[in-house]
Amino acid sequence: MVAYLIRRLVAAFFVLLLVLVLLSLAVHIVPGDPVRGILGPRASQESIQDVRDQLGLNDSVPVQVWTFVSGAIQGDLGADFVTKIPVRTYIAQNLPDTLTLALASLVLTILLAVPLGVYSATHPGSVLDRITMVGSVGLLTVPSYVAGLLLLYFFAVKLQWFSSIGAGSMSNPVDYAKHLLLPAVALAISWVGYLARLLRTSLVEVLGTNYIRTARAYGLSTWRIHYVHALKNALIPTVAILGVAFGNLMGSAVFVEIIFGRPGLGSMVYNGILSRDYPVVRGGVLTLAAFFILANLLADVTYRLLDPRIRRQAH
Repeated sequence: MVAYLIRRLVAAFFVLLLVLVLLSLAVHIVPGDPVRGILGPRASQESIQDVRDQLGLNDSVPVQVWTFVSGAIQGDLGADFVTKIPVRTYIAQNLPDTLTLALASLVLTILLAVPLGVYSATHPGSVLDRITMVGSVGLLTVPSYVAGLLLLYFFAVKLQWFSSIGAGSMSNPVDYAKHLLLPAVALAISWVGYLARLLRTSLVEVLGTNYIRTARAYGLSTWRIHYVHALKNALIPTVAILGVAFGNLMGSAVFVEIIFGRPGLGSMVYNGILSRDYPVVRGGVLTLAAFFILANLLADVTYRLLDPRIRRQAH
């Protein structure tokens, strides 16, 4: 297990290093002159040269890559071009809002998907089972930004049940929760369908195993068989995939934050793109990528810890 963990950590480090290199090259991949995009077409040659010096664009490409990668490893992601505020300060200010949204979506996904998946598996062929299976396929095809726009239109604009824009105030928990619910639902919708379907499939498979037949032969109650013996093993792939879900929710939060006008890394990156503030954009994208890589790493390790069969196959 230790050797596996070391291998995964090394692989995660190299993936993160690759992301750093690609982000350092992004300024050259985007069409057009980034400096003229920042200053506008009427900027003087002296202003253009000054900005190129500040952004390090006069250095060779390998030097630019090394400067960004080495700085990022040390925690230096540069500074906002206009305000000169360090990018890590912006990240520290916006990360809690994005984390709160992603965690709220994950909790909501679990609260909805687990009961639906369990009921569908223990009542195969029922009306709710059929609705769940058909609905899960439909929910999987709904992008978070489409769900966000629909929820915003119906529940905030038409019915006016929830606040439409902003995040509310932490000092008022009820107001904050009202601002949080619709974005969290928009993020959770596709994952509810996926996890419910995954859990149903896993639980149906477990219910057909020999040890469950033995438990029935011993006269154990149906409730105990379903919720104590079967569900414990059926939850293994679901629990393991939650790490991947969290990383995906962090990335999808970018679109939802823009739609609902919420503060967070998504809004920070979006505003950075509009103003051509490359240090801010790179810092935000790097943070989201790092969380996605970490979430996938934790998912792999968790699955290996929960399922002893995986550990035995490695020996």
